[in-house]
Amino acid sequence: MIKIRTYFICLSVLFSLNACQSLETLSIDYLVPAEISFPSNLKRIAVVNNTSAVPDSNIINVPQKKEPLLVNELKKSTTYFWGDAAIATESLANGLAGANYFNEVVICDSALRANDVILRENTLSKSEVEELCRKLDVDLLISLENLQIKAVRTVKFMPDWNVFLATTDARIFTSVKAYLPKRNGAMASLVLNDSIFWEEGASTETSAMAQLIKDEELIRQTSDFGGTIPVNKLTPSWKTSQRFYYSNGSVNMRDAAVYVREQEWDKAFDLWQKEYLQSKSKKVKMRTALNSALYYEMQDSIPQAVEWATIAQNLADEVEKATTKMKEKKSIYTFPNYFSISVYLSDLSERMSNIAKLNMQMDRFKDDF
Repeated sequence: MIKIRTYFICLSVLFSLNACQSLETLSIDYLVPAEISFPSNLKRIAVVNNTSAVPDSNIINVPQKKEPLLVNELKKSTTYFWGDAAIATESLANGLAGANYFNEVVICDSALRANDVILRENTLSKSEVEELCRKLDVDLLISLENLQIKAVRTVKFMPDWNVFLATTDARIFTSVKAYLPKRNGAMASLVLNDSIFWEEGASTETSAMAQLIKDEELIRQTSDFGGTIPVNKLTPSWKTSQRFYYSNGSVNMRDAAVYVREQEWDKAFDLWQKEYLQSKSKKVKMRTALNSALYYEMQDSIPQAVEWATIAQNLADEVEKATTKMKEKKSIYTFPNYFSISVYLSDLSERMSNIAKLNMQMDRFKDDF
């Protein structure tokens, strides 16, 4: 079993606390800009392998020290490997091609420094970049410079389950550079890392040890994963986020929720605005303001979404203070509103700050529409 680790803010607890307010959730997809921006005239790129040849064993010899075992751990070891650069280079090229950002992605299969005697990172010279770009007929080189893996293998006993657990946590370190012809040195450098995780259960310690992933397969899978890591840093990518809206409390709110499910956002927005203007309750205004922010986000009108989310946050703050003053059940009903709206406003503010950068990066497609 393989688990790719991702980290995100989980709002499920907040939703459960607000169940009586009928919170509905939905997923939205939106573009986020790449970390590195390339001129729009760079249409054809090549992905090259600029790593040194590695020993057949792929193992990096580093001083080993006895690692302390945690509770329930029976065995633990750490090994360092050179990654398979050929696999990672192909994975990187496929990922960039799949992003459909550049007109064409070419891969250079042969390692540029296969004859190196000493393993080292070596920046491509101006003449090397120009020669490669000419031969490959490309405008830009994306070069894999280094690939290393740290693998921690553990066998532990889980008494509550009466099972022996074999786990491997492999962290891959990927170094990538972008080169332009007629320019000295790299135009951009990325040093990234991420992890991939395997977990298997067994009835005995011996069988658990046998379940640990073998070196060759670990290197293959981790290198393939490592090649995908830089893709979202080099090209704009789609991000999926969870959003929520209030669907209960009045006839207008319930009818608006029906329109949302039918994707009739304009009709839902009209009802939310009607409710916002008519109601004297700050709680109702808070909920309709939050829903209005979501409407504008769905229309890609991020400044208006930020405006309405800010109104919702200010109203939630007022409701929270009033509730505390009245010595009700503290903020069990209102604090989650404020917190979750603040998280949403933070997401919108980030989208707002990325608009100019994203528009610049997508400028290469302006003639396609």
